[in-house]
Amino acid sequence: MAYKSDIEIAQEAKPQRIEEIAAKLGLRDEDIELYGKYKAKVDYNLLNQPRQDGKEAKLILVTAINPTPAGEGKTTTTIGLADGLSKIGKSTAMALREPSLGPVFGVKGGAAGGGYAQVVPMEDINLHFTGDFHAITSANNLLAAMIDNHIYQGNELNIDPRNIIWRRCLDMNDRQLRNVVDGLGGKANGTPREDGFDISVASEVMAAFCLSNNLTELKEKLGDIMVAYTYDNKPVYARDLKAQGAMAALLKDALKPNLVQSLEGTPAFIHGGPFANIAHGCNSIVATKMAMHRADYVITEAGFGADLGAEKFFDIKCRVAGMKPNAVVIVATIRALKYNGGVAREDLDVENLEALEKGLPNLLKHVENMKNIFNVPSVVAINHRYTDTDAEVKLVEDRCKELGVNSVLSKVWADGGAGGVDLANEVVRLTEGESTFEFLYDDKMSLKNKITAISKKVYGASGVDFSAAANRELRKITRMGYGHLPICMAKTQYSLTDDAKVLGRPEDFTISVREVVLNSGAGFVVAITGNILRMPGLPKVPAAEVIDVDDKGKIKGLF
Repeated sequence: MAYKSDIEIAQEAKPQRIEEIAAKLGLRDEDIELYGKYKAKVDYNLLNQPRQDGKEAKLILVTAINPTPAGEGKTTTTIGLADGLSKIGKSTAMALREPSLGPVFGVKGGAAGGGYAQVVPMEDINLHFTGDFHAITSANNLLAAMIDNHIYQGNELNIDPRNIIWRRCLDMNDRQLRNVVDGLGGKANGTPREDGFDISVASEVMAAFCLSNNLTELKEKLGDIMVAYTYDNKPVYARDLKAQGAMAALLKDALKPNLVQSLEGTPAFIHGGPFANIAHGCNSIVATKMAMHRADYVITEAGFGADLGAEKFFDIKCRVAGMKPNAVVIVATIRALKYNGGVAREDLDVENLEALEKGLPNLLKHVENMKNIFNVPSVVAINHRYTDTDAEVKLVEDRCKELGVNSVLSKVWADGGAGGVDLANEVVRLTEGESTFEFLYDDKMSLKNKITAISKKVYGASGVDFSAAANRELRKITRMGYGHLPICMAKTQYSLTDDAKVLGRPEDFTISVREVVLNSGAGFVVAITGNILRMPGLPKVPAAEVIDVDDKGKIKGLF
């Protein structure tokens, strides 16, 4: 059976003008700034006004099992669910992350959904969009330039060039830039030192941007970024360099959330995009709050599996924003579960109940976490593929039911909102009561105990192995007064462990924390595990090789 590609479907769509989408949310022309016919930015000052109807929106998080090469379809399900809610007459908006150019040209491809559950204009969203990521990259690199210029101009702050912790960034997968030496070429070109680049979505500027409630708070967070130490080992902050004002000026327009639409005309705020394996993996607080300010049901997602994205959504984003989720959707595919059960990629379309049974514990662990640790009503969305058999679907349904959680067959990829109506009805049912959400840990717990709680309770580890360097840094961060901050785990997305090759639901494993990094501006402490990298590289055959544009400007190969 021949199927149209995602980009073919998106390019055949006839989207509504963005003013019409804005009107669905009660937004006036003066509330939005147009970026062409189908994109707009929304004035964040609207959040200073109470909702006119006095209602409180229901917040639904879409998460998933650990990602596999077989695919799960979390963003596709998010969009299809929002369209399904719109189809049953609910006032709905979604809040999603912006795609990074790294994955778009690397392995993963775009992040605008798939099939008939997409947001448009798909090409714009996956490429430059409204320039937010460029602004974030510029703000990051302005700070880097000001650090080195300060040293060159006399170094009044006594910064030790050997102890600068701020790195430059680029929104591209480029392993060549992970570690560099710059300032070469003589005295006029600066002070030679070791340096490096992170991908822009791992920048602390991105995290601070997404965790700020307004421009004033963003400026404060930028000023609080620690960038270096002096020769006598005292911290130096961006505010000491007087950098926060100019950085905020670069981000002034970027902080306005972007409004687009699904193929079926459901409003979508797409804004911010920190990775979930190296950052906190959620769209901006401003975008989510704007959606909640304007719609009754808000669907949002968190990156990668629930062990990373969902945990950080709960323990970092909800803590900072004062949000309480009303329900969680956990996405899985039969194919991905069989992959977890040991089936080779080429055999995933063949019914295999034995392998499915072996792979199901990965899903069930995530379900248990949502239901029993965070205490949020949950549903499993089985993202349907035409090769799924009735027996396989029933096995998943039965195992979920044993845990007291319903599962719903979602057919949004093929059928759009119509394929998400059953899931939408279940979500509405789950959100009828008040939120019973709970954090995993208290602010007053020690940083070490917070890391241990995440590792043992969420991942299922038997213990945590802290390197000597990690222990030293934890003590130092606590002495500096940052022991109350939440933890952002940097861990492989492919496994509940810190080893990408270990699938399913492993037991008796240890999480190894090799490094700890303070993100004083963003307001969390990063625990780096395993061999996680903050600047990815391109694969042997990058997606960039098949992306092209014709002489009329029509893009192909983007998916």
